[in-house]
Amino acid sequence: MQDNYRRNINYLRVSVTDRCNLRCVYCMPPQGVQTIPHEEILRIEEIETIVRAAALIGVKKIRLTGGEPLLRKGLAQLTKQVASIPGIDDITLTTNGLLLPSCVAELKEAGINRVNISLDTLRADRYREITRGGDLSRVWKGIQLALDAGFHPVKLNTVIIRNFNDDEVVSMARLTLKRPLHIRFIELMPIGSSDSWAKGCFVPAGEIMGQITARLGQLFPVKNLTGSGPAKYYRFKDGTGTVGFITSMSEHFCNSCNRLRLTASGGLRPCLYDEREIDLKTPLRNGAGVKEITGLFMDAVAMKPDRHHMLDGWRDEQRVMSQIGG
Repeated sequence: MQDNYRRNINYLRVSVTDRCNLRCVYCMPPQGVQTIPHEEILRIEEIETIVRAAALIGVKKIRLTGGEPLLRKGLAQLTKQVASIPGIDDITLTTNGLLLPSCVAELKEAGINRVNISLDTLRADRYREITRGGDLSRVWKGIQLALDAGFHPVKLNTVIIRNFNDDEVVSMARLTLKRPLHIRFIELMPIGSSDSWAKGCFVPAGEIMGQITARLGQLFPVKNLTGSGPAKYYRFKDGTGTVGFITSMSEHFCNSCNRLRLTASGGLRPCLYDEREIDLKTPLRNGAGVKEITGLFMDAVAMKPDRHHMLDGWRDEQRVMSQIGG
């Protein structure tokens, strides 16, 4: 289905929980945030109904997110149910990777095609600092098991923060020379608790790319990487993986945005940076079926703005990223 700006909306990001087992400095405060009561979180059968409605307007790709989605009980069963829906041909997962070692095989069998794993540093001490207590060795174990299980591509999402991890961009990019990993450098966005200091810590993608090519040599554009999304991908001449850049701030990609977001509590959000949501949970619990939910999807598509307004700062005082869906 096309929106008012002739963008083809075919991608739904589904947050299955607002809970997370980390407290990353750019996502939430040290004490965490107030979690949503269990009864207010969408049930698995409700998520399935919503995805069936989404498929009827042309959604083909589903990304399961959180919070940390691996904290959600029944995630593999949900994946199986979503995979059985006609029209859905790609199911992916974004995770911090800490719990991945215990469930890689189950997720692969359930129908997950690809995984994105958050990894902002290669140093164990920095990882503990930026995540406020995370164990880097567990993440690396999850990455290796994902590769062994045949997930392709395995992408690593790296948010670059000035004077914290910007000295590691070359080391991160070097991983792609020998391993089939796809590193995605993401510009820091002023979302939630990061809003007040994001500008001072912001590193534009052009600067990151300049550091990499100065040390490792020329990068060549790559086209048609599976699930390429908003990133622009490159490869070293003899590289096994790719280096990608997501330029949310310096060069927004709103003119090609194809996504909607579903919060864990049932809000359908046309844009990450737009406070407007359409409540799907209340109609569902009042007996609405697929047809009625499809109509609400059409309303959300009609509401989708032409672009985000991140440069104006974070406007949603009620939510941080983990509560909207990463």
